[in-house]
Amino acid sequence: MKTNSNSYTIIYSAVIVIIVAFLLAFVFKALKPMQDANEALDKKKQILYSLNIRNLNNAETEETYAKVVKSEKSVNEGRGTIYTCNIDGKTKYVFTVKGMGLWGGIGGYISVNDDKNTVYGAYFTHEGETAGLGAEIKDNQSWQEKFQGKKLFKDDVTNEIALSVKKKVEDPVTQVDAVTGATLTSNGVAEMLMDKDKGLGQYLDFLNQK
Repeated sequence: MKTNSNSYTIIYSAVIVIIVAFLLAFVFKALKPMQDANEALDKKKQILYSLNIRNLNNAETEETYAKVVKSEKSVNEGRGTIYTCNIDGKTKYVFTVKGMGLWGGIGGYISVNDDKNTVYGAYFTHEGETAGLGAEIKDNQSWQEKFQGKKLFKDDVTNEIALSVKKKVEDPVTQVDAVTGATLTSNGVAEMLMDKDKGLGQYLDFLNQK
């Protein structure tokens, strides 16, 4: 076959594409277990972050998670998960939350004391918020710590989540200051917390069980 012919070029290109695709598929399959393990480890770290347990190496994370997290339960057809934990002999509940920020999905974990009303800790993450602005929901530990001690419910109204993020705080018992310069992302966090499909709102039945 002539090497300068169109048919040679097409066949050569097709063979190269097939070889590259095969190699990529092989590498992906070979690395998949490692990727899954890293994702699982990162998830455990985030849950521990929401329980105010940070700065652990990988081995310490695995060991601490095994000691602290006693059980997990899926709710709302798998859209949410409740983790029952034990911190210094006291029960804490960690809830998964998901929503939308300015540029993509946001999520996180909210831990609550055994009164099922008082926030013990919080950790948030995002897919693509702006560094230094919306990304602060993930990067700013001090902002996450502002959730500690806040209440999920306002007074005796337990049929809706009152915990929120506001640009101007009117109720310091249930509201947290919005991230400076990231109003839309902060609004996304507020909506996520109250959402009855993927936020804290989906756990109302559990939260009202005494």
